[in-house]
Formats: sequence, C-alpha cells, structure tokens
Amino acid sequence: MLVHPTHERLITLGLAGMARGFEDQRRSPDIAALTFEERLGLLVDREAAERETRRLTTRLKHAALRHNASIEDVDLRTPRGLDRALFQKLVAGDWIDRHEGLLVTGPTGVGKSWLACALAHKACRDGRRVLYQRVPRLFEALAIARGDGRHSRALKALARVELLVLDDWGLSVLTQPERETLLEILEDRHGRSSTIVTSQVPVEEWHAVIGSPTLADAILDRLVHNAHRIELSGESMRRITARRATTTETLDAREPS
Repeated sequence: MLVHPTHERLITLGLAGMARGFEDQRRSPDIAALTFEERLGLLVDREAAERETRRLTTRLKHAALRHNASIEDVDLRTPRGLDRALFQKLVAGDWIDRHEGLLVTGPTGVGKSWLACALAHKACRDGRRVLYQRVPRLFEALAIARGDGRHSRALKALARVELLVLDDWGLSVLTQPERETLLEILEDRHGRSSTIVTSQVPVEEWHAVIGSPTLADAILDRLVHNAHRIELSGESMRRITARRATTTETLDAREPS
C-alpha cells in the first residue's frame, strides 16, 4: 500500500496522532461532507488526545501505584465510615493545590490502600506528579541510598512529587535512622506538596509508633497538621467481595438455560 506523503510528513514532524487521524479521514466515505476547518479540528483534537494519553501513561508508570484503582470503582455502598461528601471533595483535588494531607486509618482489609491509590490515580489524570511508596520498603531503599551516596538525591526526588502516598505506615516502631529520615521527608514537603498516609494504627497511637518523644512531636506536627482524616471500619472488603462473587455465581447457576 502506498503511503500518502502528507502522512509521512506528519510522522516526521512527530505528529503521530494527526497522522493516524489523517489516514482515518482518507478511508472515511463521509469525510467530504466536512469543511476544511472541521477536518483540521478533528486532526488537532486527535493529536492532543493521544499526547495526553501518552503523558498519563508516563505519569502512572512513574507513580507505580500498588492497585489499578480508580475513583469510579470505589465502593460507596458498603458502610465502612467513608464520608461521601469528604470523598467528593478529595476527588476534586483542591486539597492538593492547598498542599493539605490525607490520613486514612482502619483495620486490615477495609480498603485503605485501594482508596489511596484511587485518589492518586485521579491526581495523575489531573496532570499531577504522583509517587506511591510502601513505608517499610521506602526506608530500606533510602538506607541503601545513604550507603552508596544517593540519599540526598532520593530525598529531592520525593520532595518534587505533588502527591506522595505513604502506605502501610506504623507496622513497627521506627528506628532512630527511620525517624530522622521521615522527618526529613516531611520537612521537605510540608507546605509545598501533599501526602497521603495509610495505617492500621489509629492516629492517636502514632506517637508511640515513632518511639522518640522529641522527634515524634516534630513528625506529627508536620504529618497531622492541616490533614483530612478518613477512619475506615467494618468487615474486610476482600471477604465482602468474595461473598458477593459467590452469591453472583450461585444466582447464575440457578438461571434456566
């Protein structure tokens, strides 16, 4: 098949979206009904849409979210302490513009990480730089970075993202190097960007998890101040989802063939 020279020129100029749109127009029998301005507008829209898709793909890859979650999939039906009004405010994203935080607590399985990843995914869709980190692995990575001279650079990378998700906070009492590292991270981000923290431990017990009264006061002042709170409760969402799936399968099996 011969390639149209205009298609080749668009590819050469890095306008792959317009090139694909141009080929689609060439194959469309109804395209002649459109004016030149309308056809050009469709090509520009195609290029813009494909560029935004590529940018979103890049942002999501960098974010490395634990769950492929989206706000549309968040379960608002199951009673578990998730305030709908607050959730909708968080979805809008203005709190990130104001550099506020979000603390999500509750027992294991109630959907803390899923909710955090859904909000982080929405932030990516809104064009924000996002990064997900499990706290235990983050501390391990930063300890290694300290040993090979990359520690300062790693901290700067954490400071640059607009939304940082710190998942599984408080699984064990922090060591002295971990306390100091966490304070550095929060100090760099305080008043400049937003952080989501998820934890099985209630906020009231975080002081004991940190371990050092002096550093605990400094860390919690930066972490808890000006932060929204979601306190989830109830049965594990994993069990609820499994039970719903079993019920659906049972009902399907009863349907007449």
